[in-house]
Amino acid sequence: MSIRLILACGLATLFTGMAANGGDVKFQKVVLDKTFRAEGVATGDVNHDGKLDVMAGDVWYQAPQWKMNELRPLGSYNPEKGYSKCFAQFARDVNGDGWVDTMIVGMPGGPALWYENPQGKAGHWQERVLWKSACNETPVAANLLGDGKLAPIFGIQPEGQLTWFSAPTDLEKPWDAHPISTTNNVSAVRFAHGLGVGDMNKDGRADVLFTKGWWEAPEDRTQSPWKFHPANLGPNCADMIVYDVNQDGLPDVITSSAHDYGMWWFEQKKTEKGVEFVQHEIFGKPKTEPYAEGEFRPFSEPHALILADVNGDGLPDLVTGKRWYAHNGGDPGGKEPAVLYWFEQKRAGKEVQWIPHKIDDDSGVGTQFEVRDMNGDGKLDIIISNKKGVFIFMQE
Repeated sequence: MSIRLILACGLATLFTGMAANGGDVKFQKVVLDKTFRAEGVATGDVNHDGKLDVMAGDVWYQAPQWKMNELRPLGSYNPEKGYSKCFAQFARDVNGDGWVDTMIVGMPGGPALWYENPQGKAGHWQERVLWKSACNETPVAANLLGDGKLAPIFGIQPEGQLTWFSAPTDLEKPWDAHPISTTNNVSAVRFAHGLGVGDMNKDGRADVLFTKGWWEAPEDRTQSPWKFHPANLGPNCADMIVYDVNQDGLPDVITSSAHDYGMWWFEQKKTEKGVEFVQHEIFGKPKTEPYAEGEFRPFSEPHALILADVNGDGLPDLVTGKRWYAHNGGDPGGKEPAVLYWFEQKRAGKEVQWIPHKIDDDSGVGTQFEVRDMNGDGKLDIIISNKKGVFIFMQE
């Protein structure tokens, strides 16, 4: 089976019988804020009115007029020279009171915090320490135990261990830490790149991935360390997605470059030497010759990646974009437009194609974003907070 990227978006019309094709999918850009608030974002019904609100670092926006409210004291962040205090944000009812709280991971190496929803009362949310240090530029929160609760996963220092966390009985204390890796692990250094969660061996349990391999989830997830399976899963990346791309029954891995050009998938193969992963390029560096009108031009810094069925045809697609000024413009292509794309998955026989569709060229992604149906119309929307501001792309 071959996997290739189709560079002419019009080729989507060659396929029929789908719920919608790329040309049918349209987004309305809703600007919640033009101020740099955060590079992570979360959604949840903050005020119990039945509508999904948006949380972005120091603030939250109330649907549907998107009135801004302070969650904690406002910071002032320079999008061209600095960073915010929110690299990733997740929504979870931590204390079980029925009101959604939020977890925020700031600058790598700094503390991870959680904030208790005040249940409609005025004032800032109560801040508590989740853990004293949170490393890796792509911390994640996943349904690791299958109980519907998001478990934070990131590296910790000085132990140098990749770790998952469960909420403690005493919520005034730091969360209970459950190391996944051994100590002094490369996945747990301050600015490590690449982290993902998915079932790599089809045993029904969610495993944890890094670019150097993956940790097999034991039946008792509190067991430490987890069994490690070395594998070459490519260069420094952001999110690592487990998905059987070629439908051969073996889970593959999809990644994207954090600070350069490139998006890839790694085909899992069983050989006489054991399990190997073969790298396939979805897109690489831009070519040197001019581009034709409408031709896809690769972008750099796709620092966050989500697999979701954007057009409702039953096949998951890829959503990503440029994390504008990830290193303050110093990365390859760092000053190019902040584009946002979805890559439509198409299958014809044994051939798979990823067809790029530009959504916007003045937003991009942050270090973490969400894809979710915000208004209950059955169509997936894209929620972003980054150095350009805070946005919702509502699918029409």
